[in-house]
Amino acid sequence: MQNIKNDLFHFTVGNDGIGIFTINQVNNPTNLFSTGFIQEYLKVAHEAIADDSVRGMIITSGRSMFMPGADLRELKTMGGRAAEQFAGMMEMHAAFRAIETGGKPFVAAINGTAMGGGLELCMACHHRIVLNNIKIKLGFPESKVGLLPGGGGTVKLPYLMGLQNALMYLMQGKEVRPPQALKDGLVDDTAETAEDLMAKAKDWIHNNPKPVQPWDNKKHRMPGGSFWSPGGVQTMVGAMGNLTKMAHGNYPAQNYILKVVHDGMQVTIDRALEIEARYFVKLLDSVEAKNMIRTGFMGIQAAKKGKARPKNEPPYEVKKLGILGAGMMGAGIAYVSAKAGMDVVLKDVTLENAEHGKSYSKKLLDKAIARNRLTPEKAEALLSRIQPTDDPAAMQGCDLVIEAVFEDPNLKDKVTKETEAVLSADKVYASNTSTIPITLLAESSQRPENFIGIHFFSPVDKMPLVEIIVGEKTEAKAIAAAVDYTVAIGKIPIVVNDSRGFFTSRCFGTFVAEGMFLLEEGVPPAMIENIAKQKGMPVGPLAVHDEVTLTLSLHVFDSDPTLNKPKHAVRSYEIIKNLVENHGRTSKKDGKGFYDYPKGEKKKLWKGLADIYPPDINTLDKETIAKRIMHRQALESFRCLDEGVLNSVTDGDIGSVLGWGFPIYTGGALSYIDFVGVREFVADCDNFMERFGERWLVPDSLRALAEAGKSVHEFSGKSATVAV
Repeated sequence: MQNIKNDLFHFTVGNDGIGIFTINQVNNPTNLFSTGFIQEYLKVAHEAIADDSVRGMIITSGRSMFMPGADLRELKTMGGRAAEQFAGMMEMHAAFRAIETGGKPFVAAINGTAMGGGLELCMACHHRIVLNNIKIKLGFPESKVGLLPGGGGTVKLPYLMGLQNALMYLMQGKEVRPPQALKDGLVDDTAETAEDLMAKAKDWIHNNPKPVQPWDNKKHRMPGGSFWSPGGVQTMVGAMGNLTKMAHGNYPAQNYILKVVHDGMQVTIDRALEIEARYFVKLLDSVEAKNMIRTGFMGIQAAKKGKARPKNEPPYEVKKLGILGAGMMGAGIAYVSAKAGMDVVLKDVTLENAEHGKSYSKKLLDKAIARNRLTPEKAEALLSRIQPTDDPAAMQGCDLVIEAVFEDPNLKDKVTKETEAVLSADKVYASNTSTIPITLLAESSQRPENFIGIHFFSPVDKMPLVEIIVGEKTEAKAIAAAVDYTVAIGKIPIVVNDSRGFFTSRCFGTFVAEGMFLLEEGVPPAMIENIAKQKGMPVGPLAVHDEVTLTLSLHVFDSDPTLNKPKHAVRSYEIIKNLVENHGRTSKKDGKGFYDYPKGEKKKLWKGLADIYPPDINTLDKETIAKRIMHRQALESFRCLDEGVLNSVTDGDIGSVLGWGFPIYTGGALSYIDFVGVREFVADCDNFMERFGERWLVPDSLRALAEAGKSVHEFSGKSATVAV
């Protein structure tokens, strides 16, 4: 065979007769599993099998990643052609099976992250060796975007690691590092260096001239027992029960994965691949997969790269960051910033408080060291970048200052003026406020054009979203600085315009408020919580209110200077005030809110709720309760879009999914309106307006979309701009 070099791969055959296929897709940001690439790879592979001078083939990568998955840009356009897609997939399976049964050894030398289709490419090889590098991840994330591994992974994985382990990988989208992959049977060997990796691959080819895949080997025994063994039956029954309990029928991908494994383990591998292909094609056409790909991948990936930054602004590098307030939020911001390589000045009213804030980072680092994810030397280097202080003058020389003090406008006014006295006039000042308008806070600043909101979510080290808030006088430089900083620390920014509560706090507030209104009306609290979780919310509205604390909700209302507050806001306030002041129910932290939190036991709904709000299971039907919980969040999200608080539907979807856990299968709080159907959604809200009050009033622009039969994604402004 001749050597080949193009914009997809390099292929060479050495004097030892071993072909080395190096994936190097120079026109893509990384190597991707796409139709065009697979066709080229299969052509070379089949020629190698037919060429007697080629003893075997090694597949590796010329990029930092081996192949992190399929090209979702391509998958996004594949729906609607089921027969054509199925035929194409079966051709691909037949071609891969020809490699597996061709009588020549193929080895995957995995020198970077291999996920999804990239890992399935490796599974079609007879032997898999991975470089033992902490940066490398392996797994099948397809279920996270509403799909299943369609390149053979769903049916082949149980043969390698057994049913129970395989189902965890497939249904949860589990990702592992090389040592765990070896332990689980996902790979056959590890190598410590790139040279060792290639040497081991060549040795295996020399020593295994006639390899057979486990699914073709009649003597192969599935780890943990066969499908019909007692363990296998127990695993499948347990998986079915857990799927119903956890997914509530909202995620078809997990259901289809289970079906493919169940059916595929009882037939030949070729018949199993046909079953897998049929379910994969079915998922491609599902609304859930389209929603999850659009928001969960395309939208989030674009945001993660800083799509929201003003185009013509030069990069704004933050080398030194100042943080005002060393409480939980300030401490978390300090950790993620130092981890990104920034020098951090962490200030509080006393040095002791500031040191305590730094200790938060030490606790996180100690855990990482204990789990062998970090060396003590790197941990110490990170800690050395955090400088605790009680001196306002220490903010001098900072490129960006983030204020994270208590939600009190007077306190924020004080620290703003104190800091600006020493901060260079061309630097950016940000507030981490979650509810107070940035324009109001910027009145304390002598340079409001450089004043912006950077709203983190707790705990900062885990929550990926950052909501950047633009005040009336905020200029492009500050927006660019906030986006660049957020991207630099590995977070996902959305940029919104100023209003009370901005987007996330405002819309999250409707979730907890509607839960309280249902409780007040007599819906049993357990019913409220369970229905919310069945619709896909991570926790019920009452439980999550305990976590953010009832006292904080009171404080936010009391600190709002707005007069003539809407009736539903006052109603919410009165419910919370009654629980806090008359019954001492304050928060999860205090062990008593809507729930009791006995030490060492599971939380339990507080029995006293029944005395205050007598429950009646017949108050409302399940469908109405579910719609009130979910529709209310979506309606408020649309109001934010209509009022210009949100700049796009995608921002609202990303913010709702990452900010407060709106279920991703719907696409997010705004795509949820399409998921329900715009006309049906508007009709429901009109009905609720008559029954439950003014908070259900539908904006004219949303009604116009419904009348025009358009999608929420076609929204282009208020009703006057929507053609009917």
